[in-house]
Amino acid sequence: MNPQLDFLISALHPGLCISTPEILTWMQQKNKDVKYELTQKPLSNLNGWEYAEDRIQHHSGKFFSIQGIRITTNYGLVPTWDQPIINQPEIGFLGFIVQKKKGVLHFLLQAKIEPGNLNVVQLSPTLQATRSNYMRVHGGKTPLYLEYFTGEKKVNVLVDQLQSEQGARFYQKRNRNIIVEVDENEEIPVYDNFVWATLGQIKQLLTEPNVVNMDSRTVISCINYGNYTEKDLQLLSAFRKLDGNSRPDSFLYSVLSSDNHLHETNRIIQWMTSRKFKYELNVEKIGLSEMVHWIYDGNIIEHEQKKYFSVIGVDVSIGNREVTSWQQPMVKSAQEGIIGFLVKKINGIYHFLVQAKLEAGNFDIIEMAPTVQCLTGNYRKGFNEYTIPYIEYFVDAKQENIWYSAFQSEEGGRFFKEQNLNIIVEVGDEFPIEVQDNYCWMTLNQMLNFVSYNNYLNIAARSLLSAVSFL
Repeated sequence: MNPQLDFLISALHPGLCISTPEILTWMQQKNKDVKYELTQKPLSNLNGWEYAEDRIQHHSGKFFSIQGIRITTNYGLVPTWDQPIINQPEIGFLGFIVQKKKGVLHFLLQAKIEPGNLNVVQLSPTLQATRSNYMRVHGGKTPLYLEYFTGEKKVNVLVDQLQSEQGARFYQKRNRNIIVEVDENEEIPVYDNFVWATLGQIKQLLTEPNVVNMDSRTVISCINYGNYTEKDLQLLSAFRKLDGNSRPDSFLYSVLSSDNHLHETNRIIQWMTSRKFKYELNVEKIGLSEMVHWIYDGNIIEHEQKKYFSVIGVDVSIGNREVTSWQQPMVKSAQEGIIGFLVKKINGIYHFLVQAKLEAGNFDIIEMAPTVQCLTGNYRKGFNEYTIPYIEYFVDAKQENIWYSAFQSEEGGRFFKEQNLNIIVEVGDEFPIEVQDNYCWMTLNQMLNFVSYNNYLNIAARSLLSAVSFL
């Protein structure tokens, strides 16, 4: 058994159980059938939540809280700032059950409703649950399929990693990203809101806006397809015709080749280590009332210039959840953002331009991020107070240079109707190989090898990597 080869075959397969267009039709029907209501409500009036110790927290002490932090750093142009942040110290499950259908791995996807989803129903992992959820702090039902991830059921664990969440919004938050395989001959119940699909189909669905949710994207980004020599790839080219002329084949070559890269792994580790040594990140927890330039009036928390993001309260009713109605705080972005990689052919293979990025909630100061990641600041020229290297290559990109472009939403359980443009743009010979100190060229193969270790690639980079398709 070779899990990496099984994942690769699944990523190259259009599916056996249901076609991709049929999944989209099924999703449309789920959206029509769902009973969903959401209204905004003052933070001071949320049932089950309280303002105590100068933060907003659940009365159980579980789930999460909204508190203030003060950041001091020598990274970037702003040395200190205050902001609210989500503090959710517990580690949750983001997990897929996979099973071979006629020898091809299929993923069990869930049509799940989150209060902040733009289109209400999105495709999530088989299991998506915080510790408070699966410990039933809310008094609701036990999440379906939980027993496959807790050791109660016999499974083969293919992926099991702790990966970071959004560092600008969560304080040192991580989730357990896990993929478990069930024997091909075992009967698994498939409930009403679940469907089997190959990895290739999931990647096809990622060309659609806001269909595959953030949690699915982060889990499949943890998949490694193996390391192949140039000789191995020449054999594979007999079947795939890997001549580098088509975009899927170029991506596949970059994800599989272990030989042809600009920088050796040790050089990249040294680059990351030097960035972590250079930059300081001091985060002090403070009360919401102590935050400079932020206002909490009992209704919402917002910046005095209405920039970045706000924290609002919502009253939610959803028909098919473990709990059908509840109230909670949510983060609402001030505008859409851009998450983008530049790609360039170097030594005959495509490399991605990776950024070493500091965010307030990072565990270890710096994580690898996309070339451009604008989630909380305004990237439009004349509106932002800081320069964003390489942003012009995305804003002014010609259509023929765009490899991938789709709006994808942030996690709908904490973020209110937020979407960002996910984009990959090719640059030519005129773009220099020498780049700024906080940037480094890496192949897809190298990035996926780093994903195997905790806290190297941030969630924005992983989200965008998940969209790379080989079909």
